[in-house]
Amino acid sequence: MAVGFSPATHAASPVRWRRNAQFLTPDQTGLLREAITKSLALSDDRGYQYFAGVHGLPMPIGCSVAHGTPYFLPWHRAYLYSFERSLMDLVPTVTLPWWDWTVHTIPDIYTAENAPDNPLASAPVDPRALQQAKAGNPPVDLPAQTVRFPGQPGSPPLPTAQEVAALLDITDYLDFTSQLENLHNNVHVWTGGAGGDMYYIYLAAFDPIFWAHHAMVDRIWRLWQQRHSGATPPADILDDALPPFGLTVRQTLNVTTLGYDYAVTTASVEVDSAPAAAHATHGH
Repeated sequence: MAVGFSPATHAASPVRWRRNAQFLTPDQTGLLREAITKSLALSDDRGYQYFAGVHGLPMPIGCSVAHGTPYFLPWHRAYLYSFERSLMDLVPTVTLPWWDWTVHTIPDIYTAENAPDNPLASAPVDPRALQQAKAGNPPVDLPAQTVRFPGQPGSPPLPTAQEVAALLDITDYLDFTSQLENLHNNVHVWTGGAGGDMYYIYLAAFDPIFWAHHAMVDRIWRLWQQRHSGATPPADILDDALPPFGLTVRQTLNVTTLGYDYAVTTASVEVDSAPAAAHATHGH
């Protein structure tokens, strides 16, 4: 399996920075597009289709383990870490960016307006996942390429900086993760709209914007950890495995041990709320 990484292997490596997707340089954007394109070309467990399928169909792991449970944040951190490492195998200097949905709607690099063949705007969906979704109850019939219908009437609004600031004041992990997951759900609904892949949890990871959305969620957890030093998930789950990634909950708690952190590129309530001593290393 390509997803079983040991964080200790990378502990001595320089920290790589995940950056705000809205402010990537043309070179950084080019590296990300190159990595996604190469990943889409792989048909085995090193490729995009495999990793997207882990979240739902046709490999229902994430849906049953990682949603509505205390594992939500560590499981997705292991998920992004493993996917990012797979991209780095293809383009060594690439990192996953984060989408600050408190400030920006869908970042320009994830749209097709200026780049019709942009691999960040849309990606193919595993035909097995589409077939299983169509056979579901209720049936969901989506196109072979991911689609989005952001901001439709009736959709929840994107979360605000004030809502994130309130989250960062919460001291209890279980309360924090539950409320953050609810905000995360609103972003999925806003982005996908009726009939978009991001709306459906078991197809969402096929849309390339999924990874930037979840990098934002992970970034908020990182900021919360900085504010509430020593606050962790419940002790009785710390040594539980996070399938299929080869990591335990405990091994996901320190992002710098995993070899990454979040770069500050904008002034925001999340950044302002983090400890001043850590101002150069904030994240999602």
